[in-house]
Amino acid sequence: MSEAKIIDGNLFSERLRQTVAERVRELRVDHHVTPGLAVVLVGEDPASQVYVRNKRKRAVEVGMNSFEHTLAADTTEHELLTLIAGLNDDPAVHGILVQLPLPTHIDEQKVIAAIRPEKDVDGFHPWNVGMLASGGVGMVPCTPFGCLLLLKDQLGSLTGLKAIVVGRSNIVGKPMAHLLLRESCTVTIAHSRTRDLPAEIGQADIVIAAVGRPEMIKGEWLKPGATVIDVGINRVPAAEPGKTRLVGDVDFASAKAVAGAITPVPGGVGPMTIACLLRNTVVAAARLNRVALAGGEDWA
Repeated sequence: MSEAKIIDGNLFSERLRQTVAERVRELRVDHHVTPGLAVVLVGEDPASQVYVRNKRKRAVEVGMNSFEHTLAADTTEHELLTLIAGLNDDPAVHGILVQLPLPTHIDEQKVIAAIRPEKDVDGFHPWNVGMLASGGVGMVPCTPFGCLLLLKDQLGSLTGLKAIVVGRSNIVGKPMAHLLLRESCTVTIAHSRTRDLPAEIGQADIVIAAVGRPEMIKGEWLKPGATVIDVGINRVPAAEPGKTRLVGDVDFASAKAVAGAITPVPGGVGPMTIACLLRNTVVAAARLNRVALAGGEDWA
């Protein structure tokens, strides 16, 4: 059996950003609406600072307005909620993203719930979570949506396929399962208490790895020809002393010898998250201004 096809998230995300830019131009030229994304960063977490810079850069590249709010680590919860209330009321802002994690003195759930659901481009608001679970129309979390786009690009119709999601987080695992159900997959959610995880994974046509354990899923666990989407981003020691490297939740070396297609880490799911964030912001701008985009909302 030949080695798995490598699913190039960088290439797909570039194509998606190009389409986003076309929709931004459509909104600006035809409807005089410039999508605006507000990103709020509290504190000085280095990884969060990198994410925020990348989001701002990509937003500007596709022609959006980017509003960045950087707050001190000792900002009070009340001050943050007051800022969010102002962004909710700002007609130039169509998407609001509060970078997580927040300092421990701030209640993350209260902050997420304070964002207007229509502007919640992360898809974390309880209203949007409920819409996804019940089959309604809301904002879909960016990382799971990016995974779904990669799957559909690789496989076409997902109807009837067996899928396993390893991980049950609110950010990836649970919404991923709901998205796969919408595509008429037969879905298993596995987690730390799952009995005989290798046997469960071995039955799946689609494996979504989002458990946060470096290289936990081995190639010999996979069904031959399975499509593997690795959401994990784990930093581990490199061969060179003092250096580190990024790996996923899947043992890539052994998995690529068994899988039919697999995402690498880095360069797989990661680039899709920001591209889908931009897509969500365009959709939010269209909905808030009661504009019908060319091709509807399934153009991603």
